[in-house]
Amino acid sequence: MNYIFTETQLMIRDTARQFAEEVLAPTADERDEKEEFPFEAVKKMGELGFMGMMVSEQFGGAGLDTISYVLAMEEIAKVDASACVIMSVNNSLVCWGIETFGSGEQKEKYLKNLATGAMLGAFALSEPEAGSDATNQRTTARRDGDYFILNGTKNFITNGSQADVVLVMASTDRSKGAKGVSAFIVEKNIPGFSVAKKEKKLGIRSSDTVSLSFQDCRIPAANMIGEEGTGIKLALKTLDGGRIGIATQALGIAEASLEASIKYAKERKAFNHPIAEFQGIQFKLADMATKIEAARSLVLNAASLKDRKQPYATEAAMAKLFASRVAVESALEAIQIHGGYGYVREYKVERFLRDAKITEIYEGTSEIQKVVIARALLK
Repeated sequence: MNYIFTETQLMIRDTARQFAEEVLAPTADERDEKEEFPFEAVKKMGELGFMGMMVSEQFGGAGLDTISYVLAMEEIAKVDASACVIMSVNNSLVCWGIETFGSGEQKEKYLKNLATGAMLGAFALSEPEAGSDATNQRTTARRDGDYFILNGTKNFITNGSQADVVLVMASTDRSKGAKGVSAFIVEKNIPGFSVAKKEKKLGIRSSDTVSLSFQDCRIPAANMIGEEGTGIKLALKTLDGGRIGIATQALGIAEASLEASIKYAKERKAFNHPIAEFQGIQFKLADMATKIEAARSLVLNAASLKDRKQPYATEAAMAKLFASRVAVESALEAIQIHGGYGYVREYKVERFLRDAKITEIYEGTSEIQKVVIARALLK
């Protein structure tokens, strides 16, 4: 499928590319090594409108389409996958969830600040016993007059320790199973809310991933998003869009792997010839480029369907499934092309592999994507 981008979309892409190269690139490796959150970069992303790209202008967002979002995310991911996932969660999961399902008061109070980067958001669905089986929610929210009393633990929460607000799924009626789960906006400083554990990770190390603890947190009933019992529906609908974001992150990592491989192959000599002249290397590069173009088509197709307000859940799952696999394969090939240098941190390709792997896991594992696709085929 041939996509002809508008001037606005190309401008957004070029702005993101410049930002990534000038702001993110100089510190990406150091932040990865030290596991440092990119505070200043995230602030700058907010100023550029990258933290609420698809939010309506009336709520402080850029009012852009999903294609523009994908083009920007791709450029960010090519340089720093950690910054990319911070951006993805705030846009795809938090802002979209509140704008789509939230009340007017919630949008005024939270969405405007999230869209401009004045606030950062997190999305809390996963639990120690509720990963791929998202319906098995043990976190509970008990009604107490005009409040709900929230108790439980969430884990693997991106942005968790830095977020000002968290969208939390909790069971308001365990007897109803998935239909008894509701969604809440929880503010960071509420009594009983704490960061329980920061994870030590293989990749995306500049993005914080934590466990969150809720102990008798009193949440105003007005902070429930949508109607009671619709939390799982909200979560799954939100994750459909989130998968476009993660597929784009994977696409960016794959592109970075290819670009690094081409550069190295032209510079590195063996037997008095650049290794780019050897057919074995050429075949690797050709395979990488072909798979990347296929992944890009899947991502843009899902984004285009979303923009046209057509069903896109299956296409988003396909894009994430394929692009994440391509990211891992491309990073592995990049290391192979670099030889011994690919295994050391001086040449960034080892980071690409560490960052790529998580794209096959979070926001639905590759196996879950296959379940989503198969269900659509067999319904």
